Amino acid sequence: MNYPDSVRFLYALGNEARTAELGLARMSALLEALGNPHRGVAFVHVAGTNGKGSTCAMIEAGARAAGLRTGLYTSPHLVEPTERIRIDGEPVSADRFAAAFECVHEAAERLLRQGALEVHPSYFETVTAMALVLFKELAVDLAVLEVGLGGRLDATNVVTPRLSVITPVDFDHEKYLGKSLEAITAEKAGILKPGVPAVFAVQRPEVARTLEARASAAGVAAVWVEQRWRAEQVEVDAAGSSFVAAGAGRIRIRCPLAGEHQITNTLTAITALDCLGVAGEAIRDGIAQARWPGRLERIAETPEIVLDGAHNPAGARALAAHIERFYSGRRVWLVYGAMRDKAVAEMAAILFPLAEEVIATAPAQPRAVRPELIRELADHPRLRTAANLAAALRLLDAAAPQDAVFITGSLFLVGEARALLVK
Repeated sequence: MNYPDSVRFLYALGNEARTAELGLARMSALLEALGNPHRGVAFVHVAGTNGKGSTCAMIEAGARAAGLRTGLYTSPHLVEPTERIRIDGEPVSADRFAAAFECVHEAAERLLRQGALEVHPSYFETVTAMALVLFKELAVDLAVLEVGLGGRLDATNVVTPRLSVITPVDFDHEKYLGKSLEAITAEKAGILKPGVPAVFAVQRPEVARTLEARASAAGVAAVWVEQRWRAEQVEVDAAGSSFVAAGAGRIRIRCPLAGEHQITNTLTAITALDCLGVAGEAIRDGIAQARWPGRLERIAETPEIVLDGAHNPAGARALAAHIERFYSGRRVWLVYGAMRDKAVAEMAAILFPLAEEVIATAPAQPRAVRPELIRELADHPRLRTAANLAAALRLLDAAAPQDAVFITGSLFLVGEARALLVK
């Protein structure tokens, strides 16, 4: 099966959020049929609500700078599904992606014929299995694995890692994970394994208490980032941050990922790399080379256009802080589109007051919120609607060269913008 055919089949399995199958039985049966490719691979397993993707990217970059052959598995993709599976920092080729799909798909079909599975593994389960197959086949030294949804019942939770990492936990996916922070944290903490050390980022008090209890019950030695590393001599600009990471040693860090909140993610990545035995020089060099597209990513200068997949209230607050700090005094345009399962009214209340011009639009997804509904939910004197991103971009013709445009609200919208605007 070629690459376009494999992608069409994956999409035919249904939207990965709507068809999420929380539970490990199907995934375990599939991996057993594949010869358990996840066994014998060293993993770092990363859960959390905010910052897990960028933290994964920095851990992978630091390990690669230390000379390790690395794998990285993240979701969702922005433009092409191949972005989800990276080897030594680069997306796998279309041919290799298709070959891995065929391997996993054939195993699933065999299980279906035998009656061992009732339905084909989901989109996310299939691509997760593909990543595990490729990491084993390509003999990576360390694979960094991002949880898709929650943790305890996520398809990635079949691995026994060398290290577990939990980034800041906040409200998101309450339909699946629970209505309280304690319930959500308990699901994230489901990745903890007896005897496997864990790194915990700075957390809200109720989250920290739950993590402490879960780690203690599982017999997990937990390392709290704030007890191991701190940031000194901090300088933040619109393109990233510089600081000295002070802990067991002192490492001068330049983080190219924009946003003051990335300092927290960087310290989490530093702590994880330190726990893995990576030297300070490699940590420094790796983080300086880390890339995480679609998150406060500047893609044009006149006018300045920034893409940011702020898809929950915590992400919206981080974006708002960035705008207030670095773009006050400039005319700000906001192009906003979101999914129906998101806290649209809350995010609009955080972001819309910071923009002089707001364009409500919709990603090309069946679950997208209609632009007209966004207008009903939000109070803004200069809010216009556009049926799709292409129409929204045409409205930006009125932006002056010195203006700043932020395209945000959904990673689907950010992916469409990258496909249209980034050469």
